[in-house]
Amino acid sequence: MRDISMRQDITFLSDGRKLAGHLYLPDGRSADQRRPAVAVVGASSGTKEQTPAAYARRLVRLGYVALAFDHSTYGESEGTPRSDENPFAKSEDIKNAVTFLTSREEVDRSRIAALGICGGGGFVPYTAVADRRIKAVATVSGLPDLRSTLTDGFAGDWHDLMAFAQSAREAYAAGGDAQYVPFMPPGEQSEWVENGKQYYLTDRNPDPHWKNETLVWSFDKMLQFSALDIIPLLAPTPLLLIAGSRAETLPQSQAAYEKANEPKELYLVEGGTHFDFYDKPEFVEPAVEKIDSFLRTHL
Repeated sequence: MRDISMRQDITFLSDGRKLAGHLYLPDGRSADQRRPAVAVVGASSGTKEQTPAAYARRLVRLGYVALAFDHSTYGESEGTPRSDENPFAKSEDIKNAVTFLTSREEVDRSRIAALGICGGGGFVPYTAVADRRIKAVATVSGLPDLRSTLTDGFAGDWHDLMAFAQSAREAYAAGGDAQYVPFMPPGEQSEWVENGKQYYLTDRNPDPHWKNETLVWSFDKMLQFSALDIIPLLAPTPLLLIAGSRAETLPQSQAAYEKANEPKELYLVEGGTHFDFYDKPEFVEPAVEKIDSFLRTHL
C-alpha cells in the first residue's frame, strides 16, 4: 500500500522508556524542504494503529509529517505494569514525541502542531500549555475532563473505585499481580459505552493486539486530571475543537471552548457521534479537512 511506503517504524525515549511509533512522511520532499509536522495522540487505552493511524494517513497526504505512537505501557512501547492510563505520563510522552520531531531533518521545528482524539483531546492541550514548541492544537471528540467522566459515574461510584484502586496498589506492592478491569465493560452500559463497543470489540478495530483492559489504579490518576483546570493558559496558542452534533461527549468540547481564551474555535460536524470520528470516512474526512485549514492558517 502507498501509505506503508511513506511510513517509517521509529522509536524514541520518554522518561527512560522506549516508545514505538510510526512516522508518516510525505512523498516528493526535496532535500532542502522541511515540512510542518503533527504529533497525533489517540484515545484513552488506544494504540498507534487505531485513531492515530486514521488521521496520520490522511494528514501525510496533505503534506504534513505525522507521528503516531504508542504511549508508555501500551502497544509496542515499554513500561510496566501495562495499560496504565496515566494522563501525566502521557503528557510527558507527548513532550518527548515533540522532541523527536524536532530532531528530524524532514520537519520544520517552528511548525509543529498536536492533534488529540478522545482522551488525547485532553492530554494535548494540557501539554501544550507548558510545551510552547507546539504551535497549534486541534482536538476531535475531545475528552478533556477525565475527572468529571469518573465523578459522573462512567465506572460506577467513584468513591468505591478509589478504594478499589488503593487496595490494588497495596496488593501489587506486596508482590501480587497487577489488577485490571475491562476498558469496555461487559453487560448493558450507557449509549456512549455501547457505541464504543461497536468500535473496540468489532472488526472496526484495526489493531488485533489491542487489550481490553485498564490498570485499576489508573483511575485515581484519572480522577486528578482535568485539562479544563489549565486550558485558559493555552492562549495565544490557537485551539480548534471538533465534535459531532450528536456526540455523547459534546458537552466536554463545549466546556473546553468556554474556558479557553482566544484564538479558539468549536467546529461541529452534523450528525456525528463520539466514536464516528474514530474511523468512519464520512466524519473523519471533514474533520481532517477542517484541521488542514486550521493548520494552514496558524502554522
